[in-house]
Amino acid sequence: MNERKRSNRKRWIWLGVGLVVVVVIGVLAVPMLFGPQLAARMQNEAVSTGETVTAFIGDLTANATASGQIEARRDARLTLSTSGEVVEIYTAVGDSVAAGDPLLKVDTAVLERAVESAQQALRIQEANLAALLAPPTASNLASAEAGVASAQAQLDDLRAGPTENDIAASEANVRAAQANVWAANEQLQLSQSGASEAEIASAQAELIGALGNQESTQDLYDKLTECFDINTPDGQNFNICPGLGNPEEQTRFSLATANANVAAAQAKLDALLAGPDSNSVQIAQASLAAASAQLEAAQANHNLLLQGASAAQIAAAEAALAQAQANLDALVNGASEAQVAMAEIAVEQSRIALQRAERNLAEATLVAPFAGVVTAVNVNVGETANGILVEMVDNSSLEVALSVDEVDIGDIAQGQPADITLETWPDTVLKGQVVSIAPRANQSNSTVVNFDVFLSLGETDLPVRVGMTANADLQTNNYENVLLVPNAAINVDRSRGIYSVNRVTTDDAGNQTVEVVEVTIGLRDGQFTQITNGLQEGDVLLVGNVAPVFEFGSGPPPGAERGNGPFGGG
Repeated sequence: MNERKRSNRKRWIWLGVGLVVVVVIGVLAVPMLFGPQLAARMQNEAVSTGETVTAFIGDLTANATASGQIEARRDARLTLSTSGEVVEIYTAVGDSVAAGDPLLKVDTAVLERAVESAQQALRIQEANLAALLAPPTASNLASAEAGVASAQAQLDDLRAGPTENDIAASEANVRAAQANVWAANEQLQLSQSGASEAEIASAQAELIGALGNQESTQDLYDKLTECFDINTPDGQNFNICPGLGNPEEQTRFSLATANANVAAAQAKLDALLAGPDSNSVQIAQASLAAASAQLEAAQANHNLLLQGASAAQIAAAEAALAQAQANLDALVNGASEAQVAMAEIAVEQSRIALQRAERNLAEATLVAPFAGVVTAVNVNVGETANGILVEMVDNSSLEVALSVDEVDIGDIAQGQPADITLETWPDTVLKGQVVSIAPRANQSNSTVVNFDVFLSLGETDLPVRVGMTANADLQTNNYENVLLVPNAAINVDRSRGIYSVNRVTTDDAGNQTVEVVEVTIGLRDGQFTQITNGLQEGDVLLVGNVAPVFEFGSGPPPGAERGNGPFGGG
């Protein structure tokens, strides 16, 4: 019995040893037989502290997700440079328009008048410039030369003093003015003293003569207008007025003149008989005052003439001569460079003003700057064009505007691919890529710092519209054939910024040791970390603890406790 028991125990021991050897050989052979992809799949399982893992070669991709909206890379809020009443609107919200299509038009009456005024101003300035550049005509030269001669003669006269004829003429003016004063004084005395008997008798005789002429002219007119009847032998009766015609007209005019003369003679006699009136006296006094003023002026001019020309008069005459000579020289020599330059500047300014007026007229019609869709019309016919009138977007330039957290923005780069889904069609994935990243954080009242990231939107038959909500999965990095280890195998010393692993080595006798190896890491995702320095493919690493050592997937040996160990967990 005891012998059999010992034999059975030996058999089970050998079976156990063989099973352990097979398990060890299988664990060691799997990575070599099936490659790093199988090892990576095995290591995707949960890694516990105290287990071992193997560094392997594989691919690593990092993604970042963000949400945003569909926007148009090119949109327009259109205004007019000039104001006016809107007379035509050619489009409505939702219309598709081509580049250059008219959108609306304002009244152009004022703008057309401005163009006409600018054209006239330009023609005037061009004529001025042409006149400066044109050679002088014979008549212009003769006129300028006559001006010089006249100014010279006037200066010579002033310098030579008055001639005998000038003095005689001046004295005659003084005497004439004195005579006017005497006559005005006599008229004033007559108006104040009333008419004399001789004047009254003369007026009465004038009235009697006028009455006699009136009476004889009236008799003649009556005889000329008298008609009589004639009976002929055949029994007919005719009424004849021989004075009618030209004789009657002439006599009627003479009679009217005689009547007017009688009225005038009667009025004159009545005025003489009535004596002096205040109006006549005032008129006579005014006439005397005017005559006295004329006498004083004539005497003053005569005195100045006798004194000769003053220095101021000679200076003024010299200046007039110099100006006349300058005008003649300008005609002979032509315009100066400065004058031509100023005229050319005036022409150019007028041309610019005309171009501005023509541009304002052309811009009275608002046109589409590019092909797109009208999203707003902010004015009606009859209203004044002011502010933003029409808004439009270019649907061919749609893009996704994302708001990316500052934690992820460092991994975003221009050109990275992205998978885009829209809330309207969540099951359809659209392709895109990062086209630009905002250089500064967007303005937000939130404490979270976000950056705007813009993605291109690939071709699609879906009716995508501006403002739709979009979600994007951005592939931030994609490394192929790099050295990877599970994240749990990485120990971090945050105070020194050092990353390390616990590498397990086995000597020829099967003894295992654990050493802390400082490593340099690269890209990470939710499972694996890239090792860029410090390890090589096939290195076995202990997760968390330094001892005891057991193989990944086998679990801790009986009695062993899981923990972070002296080097901390991953």
